Amino acid sequence: MIQLIGPGGAGKTTTGFALANRLGVQFVDLDAMFIAAHGDVGEFIEAKGYGAYASQNVETYRGIARTLDESTVVALSSGFMIYPHSVHPDYPDIRQAIVSDIRTVLLLPSLDLELCVSETVRRQLLRPFARTAQREEQVIRTRFHAYVNLSVRRIVTCVPVCAVVRAIMDLLDENHPASLSTASARMPPPSLRPKDA
Repeated sequence: MIQLIGPGGAGKTTTGFALANRLGVQFVDLDAMFIAAHGDVGEFIEAKGYGAYASQNVETYRGIARTLDESTVVALSSGFMIYPHSVHPDYPDIRQAIVSDIRTVLLLPSLDLELCVSETVRRQLLRPFARTAQREEQVIRTRFHAYVNLSVRRIVTCVPVCAVVRAIMDLLDENHPASLSTASARMPPPSLRPKDA
């Protein structure tokens, strides 16, 4: 699977849908799968707590991972990569597998904190379920460094979605190693790189 990770407002759903269309493969949004199974995320969290939501979201992911083939683009939930390790018995292994997979791509509006914050808040406030601007800012400031510190490939999404899709395709194409330095991406550790990168 090609797995798109990042905070809310990073462009995972928009990019994932466009990338899947370009590749002619299935697109799966983890949030949509959770909602289909359990209802509104906000209502679930209010009724059962964030820990219960995170644990059930890991279960939802496990179900997806068991049933989907490799030719699938998956957009993970915004907080998925920063859950506490104790949230689910399998979560530490799942998280490590996601980080270690060269097909995992981190999307961020910008690698600069302040630009990322302002663009994330702008994007999130356009959504019907948006929190206040102050709350959206607090969330992205809390999550930014946790995401930036992941040793995964990165793409900046403050460009047209077609350019984001093209950059991801270049990153995932072992025949184009030069694109890794030109697509706003950081090379993963040597053990995670394609053989000819």
